[in-house]
Amino acid sequence: MTYNNFTVATDDDGICLITWDQKERSMNVITVEWMDELDKIVDHVMADDAIKGAVITSGKSTFSGGADITMLNGMYEVFEAEKQKDEKNAVQMLFDNAGRLTWLFRKLETSGKPFVSAINGTCMGGATELSLACHARLGTDDEKWRMGLPEVKIGIFPGAGGTVRVPRMVAAMQSALMMLMQGSSLKAIRAKAMGLINDVVPAKKLVASAKKLITDGAVDPVKEWDKKGYRVPRVYSSAGSQLWPAVGGNYRKNTHDNYPGAKAIVKVAYESLLVPFDTALKVEQRYFTQVLQTNEARSMIRSLFISMQELNKGARRPADVPQKKIKKIGVLGAGFMGAGFAYVSAKAGIEVILIDRDQEAADKGKAHCEDLEKKALQKGRTTQE
Repeated sequence: MTYNNFTVATDDDGICLITWDQKERSMNVITVEWMDELDKIVDHVMADDAIKGAVITSGKSTFSGGADITMLNGMYEVFEAEKQKDEKNAVQMLFDNAGRLTWLFRKLETSGKPFVSAINGTCMGGATELSLACHARLGTDDEKWRMGLPEVKIGIFPGAGGTVRVPRMVAAMQSALMMLMQGSSLKAIRAKAMGLINDVVPAKKLVASAKKLITDGAVDPVKEWDKKGYRVPRVYSSAGSQLWPAVGGNYRKNTHDNYPGAKAIVKVAYESLLVPFDTALKVEQRYFTQVLQTNEARSMIRSLFISMQELNKGARRPADVPQKKIKKIGVLGAGFMGAGFAYVSAKAGIEVILIDRDQEAADKGKAHCEDLEKKALQKGRTTQE
C-alpha cells in the first residue's frame, strides 16, 4: 500500500521502517490524512506475523513540528455550525475529534509489538506525544536536537496523552510539571536524564540503533502502566502534600488564573494519577475539549500561531515595497529598555551601536546585555560558543 505521508518497508529481520516524509511540506506535521494513514499502518504491523516490531523516523532533516494547528480551526468551524443546531451534539463531536489522536496513539501503544521512535532534529507537540506512546525512543548527538511540548504557549495543552504520560515517565514530578507548564524544549542529554528518551546515539546510526533495540529484544512491547501491579506515582504522600499545593500556588502566581490551558495541565496531571491509565486519558480528553471552547485558547491560537505564520509570510505587506534586510542599527538610549532592544537585535545577528549621554551610560547598557547572556548560559539556554 502507498501513502502520502509515509513510506513503509519491512527488512529481512522483520523490522518495519516507517518513514514520515510529507513531500509537499518543508516540515512534517500531523494532519487528518496523517492520522488516517498511521491508523492503517498500525493495523498492518499488528496483522503481519512476519513483522517483529517497527521503527518510526523522519525522512527530513528534522522529525516534526507537531500537529497542524490549522486543524483546530476546522474543528472550531464544525463545532460552531453544529452548535447552532444542537449544542450538546456539537460538544460531543468536539470531544470525539479532540480524542482522535489520543486513541490512535493508545492503539499503537497497546498493539502488542514494539515501536521505537528514532527522533532526528526537532520533535515538538503531537510528534513528542507520538514518541512517548512508542515503547522506546532514541535521540541524536546533534546540537540542534530538541524535544518538547510547547502547546501551553498558544493557549492549549498537550492533549494527546502528553499530560498523562510525562508525569508517569519522569521520576521527579516537579521536573515533569515544569516541562509541561513552561512548554520548554529539551536537549537530548536532558531528555535522557528525565527518562523521556532511552539513549542518545550518533545521527548516522540512529535508525540502525533503533532497529537493533528490537532485534536484540531490548524493547518491552508492554508499558509499565499496562502491567499488573503497576503503581502510579503517589499523590497522597508526604512528598505529594508538599508538592501539589505549591504547584497550584505557583500557577496562580504566574498566570493570575488567566490561562485555561495551564490550569488544565495542573488538573490533568493531578487527577490522572488517581485513576487507571485509560481513564486518565479520558480525563485529559475532557479537559482538552473544555479548553478548546474558551475564548482565551481561540485568541491565543489565532494571534500567536495562525496570524504569526501569516505575518512571517508577508501578510499585508505592501506589494510595491521591496524587502530589505537590516544589518546594522543604532539604539538611542542604553537604559533598561534600550539595552533590551540591543540584546534581542544582537541575538538576531544584527550589529548594534548603543548611544547614550556619556560612555559610562553606554557601557552600562552593554554590560546589561552581557549579564543576560551570562544568565542564559548558566540556565543552559545557550552555549559558550
